[in-house]
Amino acid sequence: MGTNEPPDARGCCDPLAHGVDDDRLATDVGLLSGAANDTRYELLLLLSAAEGAVCACELPDAVGLSQSAVSHALSTLFDAGLVTREKDGRWRYYDLTPAAETLLETMAALHTDD
Repeated sequence: MGTNEPPDARGCCDPLAHGVDDDRLATDVGLLSGAANDTRYELLLLLSAAEGAVCACELPDAVGLSQSAVSHALSTLFDAGLVTREKDGRWRYYDLTPAAETLLETMAALHTDD
């Protein structure tokens, strides 16, 4: 752009030469999709405010949902690579992954003008 050549001379309708990395696209969309729900995003924020891993038993009351709804949301976050999950007896403990921490930091940076 910024040239006086007609559009066809610039190749504006040519396919993009660089393309898109399909693996990276799938990973990124998976991360974003995993967090793209008010319950799941709230769970990420709660986990980020905690000191270390949090037992799943503490989360239903914190978000005002049933245990099964929270369990489903945590499974989605786990599948998306946003939380870790460790089992200790009958309890499961969840913590953020580095990807989730980076995502939350990025979201916080977007709100610096608020």
